[in-house]
Amino acid sequence: MGAAYAQDLRDRVLAAYDRGMQTLEIATLFQISKAWARRVKQRRREHGETMPRARGGARVVKIDAERLRQLVAEQPDATVRELHQRLGCNCCESAVGMALDRLGLTFKKRRSLPASRIAPTSLSVEQTGKKISRNSKHRV
Repeated sequence: MGAAYAQDLRDRVLAAYDRGMQTLEIATLFQISKAWARRVKQRRREHGETMPRARGGARVVKIDAERLRQLVAEQPDATVRELHQRLGCNCCESAVGMALDRLGLTFKKRRSLPASRIAPTSLSVEQTGKKISRNSKHRV
């Protein structure tokens, strides 16, 4: 998502409206959408606001991080749903998952094993000795 338009542009758009220009003229002059120009004017009229509003909501953390860390230490293979139930807090399961991410705690089934390797699933032409015809899907 992009950043909000600059305050300078907002002021110029509103000044153009104050001079009596129409929305289409303003949108063409400043290379903005007609809808955005109307919204800037509407927000000033209805709320008296010309500044861009804050973006992103307030993040209220309802989960005790130390309690969550303790629960994970007691039972490392507990699922997010189980941890949510044990915490007994007034939040959703996804909030517990995000809190685990912030704490750097993950749920991995195979912690001590090395990562699996990806190998080719079919044999190459050199291994089989057979060629595939270009004109058909059948082997020659």
